[in-house]
Amino acid sequence: MYIPHYYKNENLDEIKDFLIQNSFGILISTVDGKPWGTHIPLELDTNANGQNILVGHISKANPQWKNFNNPSEVLCIFNGPHSYISSSWYKEEEVPTWNYIAVHVYGKVTILDEEQTMASMYKLVDKYEQNSKNPISLDHMSPKTLRQVKGVVGFEIEITEIQAAYKLSQTRVDDHPTIISELNETNDPGSKAIAHKMKKG
Repeated sequence: MYIPHYYKNENLDEIKDFLIQNSFGILISTVDGKPWGTHIPLELDTNANGQNILVGHISKANPQWKNFNNPSEVLCIFNGPHSYISSSWYKEEEVPTWNYIAVHVYGKVTILDEEQTMASMYKLVDKYEQNSKNPISLDHMSPKTLRQVKGVVGFEIEITEIQAAYKLSQTRVDDHPTIISELNETNDPGSKAIAHKMKKG
């Protein structure tokens, strides 16, 4: 994606933390010559060689997986908080804009076998059940229920490139106190999250 140099984030640790916290992404590839996107959890992990990967699964009814053996790269898009920025918050006249955080991950797909797919599902459920009032576990589900894994295709994506845009009014440092204050006065969680990121620097 196009990222002006002052918005580019190359802090890999910060980006990896973002991917862990914002793992519901869009998997984009080509199906029958057309762009195709699927909205799914894509979990950051490492493979046996210590390389960064994304792990996910999609329904076998989704034709996207049938192109996974194609050696071309796939694109995964992860969106973070975003907010409209009014230029009335600036000291000098300027047009309004939008602040946001977005990460694009490119990589090559490998299809997982059923055992690997099930293992990835255990990790996925355990991660998101941690904060549940009554957490469930796949360990306690019947074989009949768990047979649903036969209806999905698990995969991992070996990451080849990461592009991260953190547009946080970097070119308007003098206006940061007002922008942060105005964002915090809204009732929008995304605006407050952007204000928090701007304050942290």
